[in-house]
Amino acid sequence: MRSVEDLTARARIRDAALERFGADGVAGTSVRAIAAAAGVSPALVLHHFGSKAGLRQACDEHVLAAIRSGSGGDGVIEQGALAEMLRAATPARRYLGRALLDGSEAASALFTEIVDSTQRWLADGEEQGWVTSTADARARAVTYVSWLLAPLVLSDQVSRLLGGDVVETETSLRAARAGLEMLTGGLFTDDRWLSAFTTIAKEGQTR
Repeated sequence: MRSVEDLTARARIRDAALERFGADGVAGTSVRAIAAAAGVSPALVLHHFGSKAGLRQACDEHVLAAIRSGSGGDGVIEQGALAEMLRAATPARRYLGRALLDGSEAASALFTEIVDSTQRWLADGEEQGWVTSTADARARAVTYVSWLLAPLVLSDQVSRLLGGDVVETETSLRAARAGLEMLTGGLFTDDRWLSAFTTIAKEGQTR
């Protein structure tokens, strides 16, 4: 059985890795840099995690667990818990954004899980009458989640153009309101663009 001191060191190393990986990416972060940030030796990092790849896996698992922790304990992502995590300016949030950008097995699995959960949520909304119907439920869910997670990988650009950190309350609410206005009231006043797209798509299929 590990000692409390041993477990504390492991958690401290993992938290330092979350911050360094989130800021500089896995490729741009060395074990030595993580050790320095955690206040331990590189040998202790390897003792606990075996390698940088092992440390990355531990970070992936930690973020997955954090996102699922607000879902009632059943391990299924709940939309409100996900939204809360995306609003918080935490190392886990920054790490997730970097993981989605750089690509990792856990990040890909999480993206799929979020899409699956969202597709079920939207389907429930259709049945209850507060979501409009669609001919392609999967594409709708994938697109919706892509919009939802876009600030994770575009946070610097979004913050720059909205004049504040996107995870700050005022800026976050401004962006969220704009999104909800488009989703609720629509963006275009008629169907000319949809009709044009449909025509182009049909022409492409006949070629």
